[in-house]
Amino acid sequence: MILDRVSLALAAGRSLAIVGASGSGKTTLLSLLAGLDHPSEGRIEMFGQALTGLSEDQRAAMRLGRVGFVFQSFHLLPNYTALENVMAPLELAGRDDAETRARAALQAVGLGERLDHLPRQLSGGEQQRVAIARAFAPQPLLLFADEPTGNLDQRTGAKVSDLLFELNRAHQTALVLVTHDPALAARCGEVIRLDQGRVQA
Repeated sequence: MILDRVSLALAAGRSLAIVGASGSGKTTLLSLLAGLDHPSEGRIEMFGQALTGLSEDQRAAMRLGRVGFVFQSFHLLPNYTALENVMAPLELAGRDDAETRARAALQAVGLGERLDHLPRQLSGGEQQRVAIARAFAPQPLLLFADEPTGNLDQRTGAKVSDLLFELNRAHQTALVLVTHDPALAARCGEVIRLDQGRVQA
């Protein structure tokens, strides 16, 4: 069993850091909370609805437009421009204002002049900012971030961290992040530490 007797709740606009050594179950917990994986037992609720028993398509439909993700490795589409990368989830959600929202999101993260650049033409910090813009453009109720500054140098990581919390406050988006960075974790309203799959007091 990877996780054992983990219990938590997060209200709108709040922030939660999940910390712990490698292999402690942090990313597994994040995947379960996001409905990307199924728990072998227990109950997970999102927006007041139990995820247990829902099919993969049903869980995806629940997340669409309401849940955002920021990953350590960015996960940008290599042949799409920054603007197209941010527009993609909005178009999937059927938003007719996808381009307007995407432009505004990229402007908010300081990339208004880089709209037509491909990922390979952007620095690591710029790519992560595109990923953050993509996550926040639909104005999700809940955002999951897995080591969002892990691939960045200290200075760039600090800027990305500032941006995450600025957008968290501006949109009242609940933020759940996995991090090894104690300074980043300390900025969250709540912190849980995992050790061998259990929450430590």
